[in-house]
Amino acid sequence: MEKYRAIPQGYMTVGQLAKKMNTTVRTLQYYDKEGLLSPSAESEGGRRLYTDKDVILLHQIQSMKYLGFSLDDIKNKLISLETPKQVADALAGQAEAIKEKIASLTEVLSVVEGLREETMQMQTVDWKKYADIVALMQMGNENYWVIKHFDDATLDAFRKKFDDADAAKIWTKMEDVFDKTAELHANNVPPDSEQSLAHAKVFWDMIVDATGGDMSLLPKMMEFAKQKDSWADENLREKWSAAEYYTGKMLEAYFTKLGVNPFEGVDINYD
Repeated sequence: MEKYRAIPQGYMTVGQLAKKMNTTVRTLQYYDKEGLLSPSAESEGGRRLYTDKDVILLHQIQSMKYLGFSLDDIKNKLISLETPKQVADALAGQAEAIKEKIASLTEVLSVVEGLREETMQMQTVDWKKYADIVALMQMGNENYWVIKHFDDATLDAFRKKFDDADAAKIWTKMEDVFDKTAELHANNVPPDSEQSLAHAKVFWDMIVDATGGDMSLLPKMMEFAKQKDSWADENLREKWSAAEYYTGKMLEAYFTKLGVNPFEGVDINYD
């Protein structure tokens, strides 16, 4: 490190650098101690002196610190700035890190806005449901809105029976089954025909999968189905609206043929 009797042109004191980069002298002293950013020179009086190159290095440190890197990470990621390519590479890496941060913050913003919308639609403050909604949002599960339609007991039952992968598969199957049901109805296939009865079995098997065979959950499933006008998923809402009436008739025919009535005590009037 060079030493100067006075502060030469092109150098700045630690106080000047701190002011220029909106930080504190104490922080710069700490960075020096940790080997992150040492002064380029020192006056005979012991004053730390920095250059414009140090400004760029400090900007790197501040940016990476903002992006959540630890000081050890920053120390390992700092790039020597001796050539134009090294400077360009440093800025390119910094730009990529900033893009990742933007993407992350955008995702967080989406979760916050989504949760706000859901909380406005829920009639009570329910932190457990809020936590579930946030967890599903963070996993990219777009079906988080379903949670507000079920009570805690029903949600607990679903949690015990399924993991997220199972739930996603059931949801996909449900959309496919709704599509097929609506197709049968649109083609005027009688709900008691062999084709419809075969599909009714597929439909019922889906219900059994969705409840894990626990028929005590059936009333809640039926209640959810009747709340279709408040479903957040417009695509699913349209699919079920097209399939709803025909589904009731098809299942009635199916269970009449089997001689069983799993819906006993549950209102399934779709007329």
